[in-house]
Formats: sequence, C-alpha cells, structure tokens
Amino acid sequence: MKKFLLIAFCATSIVAVAPVADAAQIKRACLASDRSAATRDRCSCIQRVANQALTRSDQKTVAKWFRDPHQAQELKMSKTQRDDALWDRYRNFGQMAQAICN
Repeated sequence: MKKFLLIAFCATSIVAVAPVADAAQIKRACLASDRSAATRDRCSCIQRVANQALTRSDQKTVAKWFRDPHQAQELKMSKTQRDDALWDRYRNFGQMAQAICN
C-alpha cells in the first residue's frame, strides 16, 4: 500500500507544477508546531496527503490553523458554500492523513 501511495505521489508530482515558495506549507507548519507527534516523517507524510487532497490555496489556509486553531473553528461555523466546501475537503484530508500517516 505504501509503495502504491509513493508511486501515485510521484506521478502526481511530475504533472503538478507549483512555485517552490508554496511547496510544503503543511509540512513546515507541522514541524513548527509544538506537538510531540510532529516528527519529520509524519509531517512529510501529512504533506504528501495534503498535496493529493487539498489545493495550494487550501494548504495555505490550513497551514495557518497550526498556529491558530480558532481560525479553523471560525471557518467550520461559517455558513458560506465556499467555506463549507473547504471544510469538507479538510475533513477528507484529515481522515486520509490519519489512515495513511499513523
């Protein structure tokens, strides 16, 4: 399973072209957090899942939630379709990351 995910990640990495400055936002935020479970390997895994489940814009928003979780709560309580869609993508990302990165 891990080999398949690595291959899938590499394939999507070849297709996806993104500015270097935007790369690994989730990983950096994860490593900068003071959570004991935020190891380099786990944060790298979470970033790989984010690359598959979230847009670059989503990743930028979610990375901010590591510093200020209250922003996530505000978005969750929002009633706009755009925010609801982001929250759904975020929940999907979280479930995938939990299943793959633990």
